[in-house]
Amino acid sequence: MSVQSLSTYLDVATEAALAGGAVVMSYYGKLQDIRSKGRPGDVVTEADQASEAVVLDIIQRHFPDHCILAEESGERGDRQSPYLWAIDPLDGTTNYAHSYPNFSVSIGLLIDGVPQVGVVFDPHRQELFRAAKGLGATLNRKAIAPSATTQLSDSLLVTGFAYDRRETPDNNYAEFCYFTHLTQGVRRGGSAALDLAYVACGRLDGYWERGLSPWDITAGIVLVEEAGGKVTAYDGSPQDLGSGRLLATNSHLHPEMITQLARVSPYPEKMLPL
Repeated sequence: MSVQSLSTYLDVATEAALAGGAVVMSYYGKLQDIRSKGRPGDVVTEADQASEAVVLDIIQRHFPDHCILAEESGERGDRQSPYLWAIDPLDGTTNYAHSYPNFSVSIGLLIDGVPQVGVVFDPHRQELFRAAKGLGATLNRKAIAPSATTQLSDSLLVTGFAYDRRETPDNNYAEFCYFTHLTQGVRRGGSAALDLAYVACGRLDGYWERGLSPWDITAGIVLVEEAGGKVTAYDGSPQDLGSGRLLATNSHLHPEMITQLARVSPYPEKMLPL
């Protein structure tokens, strides 16, 4: 893939993310329609849908032959296309619905199944994270890099909890407690795309989570890798977007986080609320 082509895709993703972000902010604090998708905490608002409509219009206008996977409307376009746009028009909807200012628009492009372009836009803070394979990663057009932290004891990590956490003991509670004791702290931001962007720019040292979808993480993967960090499966094997699990670090902490994740026993099912 030529640098020129990737640059074009990055520019279109940026246009779409900025447009989606403007829509998101136009609804902020003014929501009239908040609906559950079936699981507690999994909600959708008119802002999600309006943002997605604007983003899809821009992507499809520029690349009508590309396939799209969007959180609210699902998959559309030619499944045989080597190009797949993974779009979350409002990542962090629960935060947003409560006017908690931690949410983003995430737009990633996979080419032949590999994340190659990523844009994450935080419209509340007006922070634009961009990256493309071989072109580096930036925050508001300035180059970024992960932290230099080498010890877990000095680190600040972030994670999240899947919407099915009430239904399965495989819920990340044990890992959260375990790493809280090993580090300076573990945060739960509520936007996977921003979590990855913050690892990319050094605000956070590492991130792990399960129950993720391609639209949550495709853009962020490109950001972390292009900034100089590392992204794999929990065991260090190549990242599988279909697994729903991801480990991302500044690269220095990666071996130790792999080791520690393997040591954690599942949270006892009997300890979960009925």
